[in-house]
Amino acid sequence: MNRSRDGLGLIGALMLIVSSGVHSILGWRGVQGELAVANVPGDLMLGIQVAWQFGGAAMLTLGVVLLLIYRQRLRGEAASVMLARAVSMMYLVFGAWALGATGGALFPLVFLIPGAFLAMGSMYRVSPATEAHADRARPFPPVHASRPPAA
Repeated sequence: MNRSRDGLGLIGALMLIVSSGVHSILGWRGVQGELAVANVPGDLMLGIQVAWQFGGAAMLTLGVVLLLIYRQRLRGEAASVMLARAVSMMYLVFGAWALGATGGALFPLVFLIPGAFLAMGSMYRVSPATEAHADRARPFPPVHASRPPAA
């Protein structure tokens, strides 16, 4: 079951990576065209573009980090899914808000679908990996307290 959940998380990570490119390239072209029609001043348009492109870069970064986490898990290595939980919750909450704010438009699905895949890949887990794998994740063997030698 954990392996299939990790596969769902990997798919969610890939969705973030792909959607970051779509957001940054195609999405900006559409927004830029609308801003030009509205005669938005150049300095304001540049400021919006910088923020828009930063959003795309952040999406790409999260997607790559999550891809590496799920790839590591699929290889049987221990890796925490805490970041995936946080990203999935943000995507789901933001997507739900956007769905309500747009009156039910389909656009918010770009947040809800990857968020759902990441949630399925990261929620309801007791530990990042099985006990056998968790032992390998420790960089140093456990230190056992010992009494100092008797004088």
